[in-house]
Amino acid sequence: MAIDTGDTAFIIICTAMVMLMTPGVGLFYGGMVRSKNIISMIAMSFISFALVSIQWVTVGYTLSFGSDISGFIGGLDHLCLAGVGLGGDGIPDMLFMVFQLVFAGVTLAILTSGVAGRVKLSSFMVLGVLWTTIVYDPLAHWAWGGGWAGELGALDFAGGTVVHISSGFGALALALVIGNRMGFGKYSMEAENITTTLLGGAMLWFGWFAFNAGSALAADGLAVNALVVTNVSAASGAITWMLASWIKGKPSSLGLISGAVAGLVAITPASGFVGPMAAIIIGGFAGLLCYGALLFRVRKGLDESLDAWAVHGMGGFWGAIATGIFASAAVGGVDGLIYGNTHQFLIQLLDASVAMIYAFVMTYILAVIIDKTMGLRVTEEEEYVGLDISQHGESTTA
Repeated sequence: MAIDTGDTAFIIICTAMVMLMTPGVGLFYGGMVRSKNIISMIAMSFISFALVSIQWVTVGYTLSFGSDISGFIGGLDHLCLAGVGLGGDGIPDMLFMVFQLVFAGVTLAILTSGVAGRVKLSSFMVLGVLWTTIVYDPLAHWAWGGGWAGELGALDFAGGTVVHISSGFGALALALVIGNRMGFGKYSMEAENITTTLLGGAMLWFGWFAFNAGSALAADGLAVNALVVTNVSAASGAITWMLASWIKGKPSSLGLISGAVAGLVAITPASGFVGPMAAIIIGGFAGLLCYGALLFRVRKGLDESLDAWAVHGMGGFWGAIATGIFASAAVGGVDGLIYGNTHQFLIQLLDASVAMIYAFVMTYILAVIIDKTMGLRVTEEEEYVGLDISQHGESTTA
């Protein structure tokens, strides 16, 4: 099949939009930490993108999309982009590669939630390269590169397991290894710059249109469906989280944008398989589920600081299962549980469960190894003055 210029232009635009999601994560997270750590949070998102950009073109892409090895990992036939050129099926192979690169970049940025305000920059950089190679790349291969999950028939249109379950449960594992921030549970650690978080959330909502619609890899009706259900699910999640939090107090803007992100996460794996009415249910339930997960985390005294586990981990898990419930053959060619296909639901449950366990266990192991060798956490003095000064020598104050 020849290169289609319209599809190529569309995916180039989508790639650029998804790239903006990585600094969007930085702003989203930066506004939720204390002012002495805002530069650190934003910088770690940029660092994540830079690290993954090099890792992906050297080894990441081939481990994800190289020839299958036992259903687990890709071979080295595309090492350093060997054989990845400007020809392709519909779009250039090189464009598909870089579209997948920006997905990997934003995933590592999400992971930073679990170590906010207390991680050594050098240790995070080593962890980032290892985590992308050992956790993200196999999951991408399982779903999209010819691995066991794809061969089994698991549906993940744009990254419910690959992006969100991996980063969410990975962040939970990191938080358990690194421990709570100093003063957590004793002093207020509420968001100090909600305006910044709202701006980051807006960038995420914007970029998610390309994240999901671009996963159709063509400017066609499936891309349009993905765009529509993405927006509907985000809106539904925003409303349900806001209403649920309103019962406990006031309808916060932070709850509103967090609910929108929960809805975006949940629709990600389903966006090429469900219609708008199902998206309302998926996003609405995600808002309630993820808000409940946040409250559970707080009750347990666990400092998974910025709630990647509650929003991305639990939202991604629900989204993967919801795909198996609401998938419609009229949209993506596969029916789910409500249309009588119990088998697809069970496949989704298995896929999500394996991804969850793998991401959590491997991240925990990597974090322990780095903690025992390099030290994962800054000193108490460095944490007290803040990572902006101690790690970057910079400050947002004059």
